[in-house]
Order: sequence, then structure tokens, then C-alpha cells
Amino acid sequence: MNKELLDCMAHMTYGIYVLTTRCDDTINGMIASWVSQVSYDPPLVMVAVHPNRYSHELLQKGGHFALNILAREQKDLLSRFKGPDPESKFRSIAWRHGVTGCPILADCIGSLECRIRQTLAPGNHTLFIGEVVGAVFNRQEIPLCTLDYEGCYTGRR
Repeated sequence: MNKELLDCMAHMTYGIYVLTTRCDDTINGMIASWVSQVSYDPPLVMVAVHPNRYSHELLQKGGHFALNILAREQKDLLSRFKGPDPESKFRSIAWRHGVTGCPILADCIGSLECRIRQTLAPGNHTLFIGEVVGAVFNRQEIPLCTLDYEGCYTGRR
């Protein structure tokens, strides 16, 4: 990829979310920024996940995910959910099981729980398109986005 294209892609802005998933008794959370609303009726959202991520297999097998919307002041949660140990990610923070069984973080702007309706692999990331089956809105705040973060994920590994 040429430098101009990489620089342009690095300046595209996205929200930063904690994506959580569950398969049987296994849960995990990861940082996701390639997220978008796809449809209003039915309510559909899309998230792009690289196949080498631990959550990728859980998404495929479990069939559900939740997007926890972080406030700008919650930037410190990013390091927690970048770690490799799924159990430590949820230790000492408030969360509950949602209607799909996915972890829902208590202290965030809100959460969208989704049932995966379609999976596409148009490039090096898998697109999981989920129908919203549950939503929680906790408070009005400014969401965390890539403008608040050092660097932007461009998908390079």
C-alpha cells in the first residue's frame, strides 16, 4: 500500500468500542473501531475483525456480540481490553450478562447486543453484520473516537 493511501486511511475517524462476545462459557472483550450502522429497519450494525484475533473464533461459533460505547473519559479501558488474558479483562469492573449472554459493561454510554445475521470476508478482515436484539442507554456523553487516541488502526498486521 502506498504512503498516501495509508496516510489517508489513518485519518479516517471511527468510534472506539469494546466488543464483547461469548461462546458457551467463554467470554472475551476486544477493542473495535471498524464499526458502522448498516440498516435502520431492521437495526443492523457491522464490525470488522481480523481472523487472527481471539474473539474472531468466538464470534463465529457463538453467533453474538455486544458493542459497548465508551465515553471520551474512559480511554483507560483500552489497555485493559488489549491484553491477552480474557479473565483479567473483566476482573474488578462492573458488568453483567446481556440477553445474548455477551458481557455488557455497566459503566459505559450504552451497549448494543447483536445476533450475527451475516458474515462476509471481502478482504483481510471478516465483516460480522449483527441485528440489534438488545440495547441499553446509560447516559449522554461524548463518545471516545480515534481523534482521542494516539494513532488509528489501519488494519496492518
